[in-house]
Amino acid sequence: MDYVLDTLSNLIHQTAFFNLTWGNYVMILVACVFLYLAIKKQYEPLLLVPIAFGMLLVNIYPDIMITPEEAENGVGGLLHYFYLLDEWSILPSLIFLGVGAMTDFGPLIANPKSFLLGAAAQFGIYIAYFLAIFLGFNDKAAAAISIIGGADGPTSIFLAGKLGQTGLMGPIAVAAYSYMSLVPIIQPPIMKLLTTEKERKIKMEQLRPVTKLEKILFPIIVTIVVCLILPTTAPLVGMLMLGNLFRESGVVKQLTETASNALMYIVVILLGTSVGASTSAEAFLNWDTIKIVFLGLVAFACGTAAGVLIGKIMCKATGGKINPLIGSAGVSAVPMAARVSQKVGSEADPTNFLLMHAMGPNVAGVIGTAVAAGTFMAIFL
Repeated sequence: MDYVLDTLSNLIHQTAFFNLTWGNYVMILVACVFLYLAIKKQYEPLLLVPIAFGMLLVNIYPDIMITPEEAENGVGGLLHYFYLLDEWSILPSLIFLGVGAMTDFGPLIANPKSFLLGAAAQFGIYIAYFLAIFLGFNDKAAAAISIIGGADGPTSIFLAGKLGQTGLMGPIAVAAYSYMSLVPIIQPPIMKLLTTEKERKIKMEQLRPVTKLEKILFPIIVTIVVCLILPTTAPLVGMLMLGNLFRESGVVKQLTETASNALMYIVVILLGTSVGASTSAEAFLNWDTIKIVFLGLVAFACGTAAGVLIGKIMCKATGGKINPLIGSAGVSAVPMAARVSQKVGSEADPTNFLLMHAMGPNVAGVIGTAVAAGTFMAIFL
C-alpha cells in the first residue's frame, strides 16, 4: 500500500502544477491572448499561432528548451534544436528565400522612386538605436533591438544572432512579430494624423508595364550592387534575390513552388515555435523586455511617420501625383503594410486603388531593413 501511495505521490508531484511559478502562469495567459488574436482576430495567424504555442509549451514544460549540457542524459529538448537554427541565422535566411519567391518586384521596378519611401521608413530604426543606448543597452543590443522598427521579424532574429544577443532574441522576435501582426491597428491613426483628406484621395497614375528582362535582371543587379557595398547583407539580400530569380526566370518552377510553399511553411513552423519557446518567464518577465517592447513601438511608429512625411514631400514635388499614404508601406511587413495603405486610401475614396503603388515601397522596405542590418554588422563585427 505504501508503494502505491508513494507512486501516486510521485506522479502528482511530477505534474506541472507543482513546478510552475507565477511568472509561468502570466506567460501562459499571454500565450492564450496571442492565440485569441491569431485565431479570432486573424492578426498574422501564420506567425502568431506557432509563436504563441511555443510560448505555451516552454512555460508548462521548460525542459523542452533544455540544452544538452543541462540535461542529465545529454540530449537537449526538442525546441532547443529548432532554436539553434535561429541562432545560426539559417531560418531567417530561408524565410527571405521564400519571401523572394512569393514577391513581385514589378511595382518597385516600374517606380524606382519607391526606394526613397522604403529608405525613409528605416528612420525609425536609427531613432530606436540611439534611444536604446540612452536606456542603458550596449551598442550591439541597441542595434539588435532597433531593427524591430523595420517590422521585419526574420531580420531582427538574424541580427540578434549575428551580434551575439541571443539572450534578447526572444523578446526582440516576439515584439517584432507582434507589431507586424498589429500593423492594421498601429499604422492607420498615424497615417490619418499626418495627411489631409485631400491627400488621401489622390489617385495615382497606372504603373508602366515591366518587361520580363527587367524582372530577371533586377535581382541579379541588386545582389551585385548591394553585396559589393555591404557584403554582410549577402545572407539576407542574397537569399531574397535568389528566391525572386527563381520566380522571374520561369525555368525552375519546381524550386519556386518549393521555396514559396512547402519550404516556407516548414521554416515558419520551426522559427515560430522556437521563438515562442525562448520566452520562458525567467527570460521574458523583466525590465529589459518592457524596454524592448516600448522601443519597438517607438521605432515602428517613427518609421511609419517618416515614410508618410517623405511621401508628402514627394507629393508636393510632383504636383500631387503621389499619394503620401503609400509611404507608410515602406516598413517591410509584406504585403500587410501595402494593404493598410490601400485600406486607408479606399476609406477616403472607395474608387482609389493604391495597392500596387504601395507594393513598391513595401518591397523596398524589405531591402532597406536588410541593408540597415548589414550596416550594423559592418560596424560591430
